[in-house]
Amino acid sequence: MKHAFMGLAAMLGGFLTISHAAHAQGGYANDALLYMRQNPAGTARTLGLAGANVSLGADFGNLTSNPAGLGFFTKSEVSLTPGVGFGTTNAVQATNSAAVGNNFPSLSQTANSFHIASAGLVFANRRPDSDNTSDWRGGSFALGFTRLADFNQGLHYQNSTDDNHSFFQRLREPYNNGDYTSAEYQSNVQDIYNQYNTHTYTNIDGLAYGTGLVDQVEVPNPGTGSASTQTVFRVGSPAPTNDPKASAALRAARKGAITQTEDILTKGSLSQFDLGYGGNYRDRLYIGGGVGIVSLNRTRNSTFSESSAGQQDFMSTDYLKTTGTGINARLGVIVRAADALRFGASIQTPTYIRLTEQYSTSLTANTLYAAQGTTASLSTQPGTFEYSVTTPFRANGGATAVLGKVGFITADVEYVGYAQAKFNTTDGSSDQGLNDGNANIANNYRSVVNFRVGAEARLDVFRLRAGYAYYSSPYQYNAIDRSQQYYSVGAGVRTKSFFVDVAGLYLTGKDQYQPYSLAYVAPPTVNQTTNRFTASLTGGLLF
Repeated sequence: MKHAFMGLAAMLGGFLTISHAAHAQGGYANDALLYMRQNPAGTARTLGLAGANVSLGADFGNLTSNPAGLGFFTKSEVSLTPGVGFGTTNAVQATNSAAVGNNFPSLSQTANSFHIASAGLVFANRRPDSDNTSDWRGGSFALGFTRLADFNQGLHYQNSTDDNHSFFQRLREPYNNGDYTSAEYQSNVQDIYNQYNTHTYTNIDGLAYGTGLVDQVEVPNPGTGSASTQTVFRVGSPAPTNDPKASAALRAARKGAITQTEDILTKGSLSQFDLGYGGNYRDRLYIGGGVGIVSLNRTRNSTFSESSAGQQDFMSTDYLKTTGTGINARLGVIVRAADALRFGASIQTPTYIRLTEQYSTSLTANTLYAAQGTTASLSTQPGTFEYSVTTPFRANGGATAVLGKVGFITADVEYVGYAQAKFNTTDGSSDQGLNDGNANIANNYRSVVNFRVGAEARLDVFRLRAGYAYYSSPYQYNAIDRSQQYYSVGAGVRTKSFFVDVAGLYLTGKDQYQPYSLAYVAPPTVNQTTNRFTASLTGGLLF
């Protein structure tokens, strides 16, 4: 593993800009979707209606959906909603050009969590019905916490592929560049060598070279004219060992089917602390506004390996922790067109979130690959990257039909412009990984309309609820249906001094996952089906 030493000092400055490239190849666009695609949220009453409450009013969940609903409160209240989630993801390799064979195992992974779905205070100020000094009948100020998105998920899969679609092929294309005659490729090769020479590793490409998993080979430049006399470097793999017999065995093993295995565990959530006010004008018009402070915490751990001829060739582990804080604002209105009919609408500004990533990668190569015949394990230097994301404007509309004392039926529509999300650096500089993420968002995502509907039946102090929500696929082109569907049921008891509600919310949805990208061919692809059941309990006091 020898390489000419060229331009080391000039290349060292590039380490920080490339250190998060592996995540950027497909991860930033996917991360943006996580932050935009929020699930039904709020109290157990709201969750029992599958999140449909834009035109309903008198629920703490209105603080994040339509603050005009706060104007319906006639009493102050305090509430707390703990919850527990049970999730299972089933994964199976998709049939494409990277798949070898036609009988792929379907594997499942669970991810459970305990959480606080919401907690809040509502302070109501209602004029007596006998007080006609103002057409404003009162209003309510609310503050509290709501969990908007759940990141808890496990994924376990096994792929069967060939060498041309393997992760070794990904290593032959450093930083996703397959043209070894290009100046960019040669710059990437030099950067990899600089990591090895300084023993300061910043990405998987440097680790693969440092462990002996790949080598850099000097080859003639296939160009014409003066270029034909030059030599360039190519990344080759598997790297030759000191044992010719071992090298031959490795080359033969890589000609057969290659087994890939990965385990991914993601934890965390997107939450929001809100302040809002809703006013009541003549018991017919309700207007409200609010400000939200967003808090994001997500941790992702993955272990990926490839095996050939029944022997593990390498194993890599990745750690990524993302934290962030942001802000948004919303306005809303509800009109009571008649005692039995309400219409509501709300808009939310784009959400700005400042993010910090902490990341590291380690790689262990099989002993046979190491040039000195010993097991080679290396890790990157822990890295930190700060940037921001602006998620899109959202708009909601809804209608509620009140069925006297029997109950009600309510329905919502929600507009989300997924393609409008954008990443930026915090210092105004240009970053290739974020630029690629923005291009993927603009080219692959679209604007959608989501639907929610719920109903409540009243039996004296008892309540029964059910709901359904359909969240459209955010992708312009769908190899599979990536919509999400939610089914909910709920029940409750409400008296003049307290209330208790329970809800169950079931999510089902499909998605696809690719562990890496290749320059010229499709990589192995995993089809995944996620099912998650969340149970919530709200307890509240009226005062």
